[in-house]
Amino acid sequence: MNDLAKLTIDREGQSVNRPLRRRRRPWRYVAAALVIAAAAWWVQQRGGLRPPPAVEVGVVATAWPSQAVTLFNATGYVVPQTKADVASKATGRLESLEVEEGSVVTKGEVLARLESEDVTAAMRRTEANVVAAEAAVAEARARQAEARARTAEAQAEYRDAQRSLERAKAMVGRNYVTQEVYDAALARHDRAAAGIASAEAGVAAANAGEASARAQLAAARAALEEARVAVEYTLIRAPFDGVILSKQADIGDVVAPFAATTSSKGAVVTMADLGTLQVETDISESNLVGVTVGQPCEIELDALPDVRLRGEVHMIVPTVDRTKATVLAKVRFIDTDKRILPDMSARVAFLSRAIDPGEQRPLVVVPPAAIRGDGARAAVFRLDGEHVRELAVTPGEKAGDAVVVNGELKPGERVVLNPPADLRDGARVRLAQP
Repeated sequence: MNDLAKLTIDREGQSVNRPLRRRRRPWRYVAAALVIAAAAWWVQQRGGLRPPPAVEVGVVATAWPSQAVTLFNATGYVVPQTKADVASKATGRLESLEVEEGSVVTKGEVLARLESEDVTAAMRRTEANVVAAEAAVAEARARQAEARARTAEAQAEYRDAQRSLERAKAMVGRNYVTQEVYDAALARHDRAAAGIASAEAGVAAANAGEASARAQLAAARAALEEARVAVEYTLIRAPFDGVILSKQADIGDVVAPFAATTSSKGAVVTMADLGTLQVETDISESNLVGVTVGQPCEIELDALPDVRLRGEVHMIVPTVDRTKATVLAKVRFIDTDKRILPDMSARVAFLSRAIDPGEQRPLVVVPPAAIRGDGARAAVFRLDGEHVRELAVTPGEKAGDAVVVNGELKPGERVVLNPPADLRDGARVRLAQP
């Protein structure tokens, strides 16, 4: 009985604790209501349970001020006006290559070397011949001096004999000396005269020998110069200041003038002076009347799409391509860039007036339908994934069919065209089907 009494329900205690649990429940209801209200507000801000609106989008683009003064455009390529395939006049095996693609070289710098043992040996032989010829000239000049000395001695002997003969002649007339003395003086005089003739002949022979030696020296020196030129032909030098564009031969290849055989190479390297780069572009005959030498241009390179370079017409080649009905014009760069390389494709805008450097900054433009509001309230909706972000912009002047804007927009981004009146920042949208 005592155990069963313990199993009875104490209803008084239950009634006492019940009010305490009821006091806690209202706070739970308040928290749940706040969560539901926040969720409802969030859903309402995102368009409620309705499907996201379908919108059309446009692309933020880049415009350049020069477009307003562009007469017409033409395409072409960057071409160096000073370019050469550097080769050798001699035939030989390529022994060394001192440069590679992209090397900057100066005029006269050695680019490559051919094997030169044979021509170098020939040059050494001619150098020895020059030394021998110089010695022969020196010997001939010594003989010439000796002959002249003998001539002077003979002349002195002749003068002395002449005076002795005159005295003997005077004295024999007065019978102061015998006839034999006079005959001896006369014979001495004749021998002195013959000695002068012999000495003068020796001088002439010495002069001829010296002239012959000098001629042989000149021939030896000419042969030496020829040998030096032959050695120089084995050194392939840069004909002007420039940059190596490509190499046509490798070490071990046989280099021959005009590529005489199928296994030989004609040129070793190709180089160009990058300071002479110009854009060569074809102009249609219908636009030729609008082109003059010195006309301002703007050059855009496909490799540098964000860069515009000033230029001007340098030359109009006076020939017409019949097949294309075009005339070649050469446009030189006023603004330069180290990144410009030969054979780059380019587009040239021929302008009605020159543009200032300040007009070369790109402008951000959007379609007019992307702007909602005007003035300080103007804004666009940029597409970020499936949602849009409202950005304030400042509209500017028109650039063709677009409007220049200032703000956070960047070229390539997409914006909503004709945004609905109830479109809000952060709303989810979907692209309209075309």
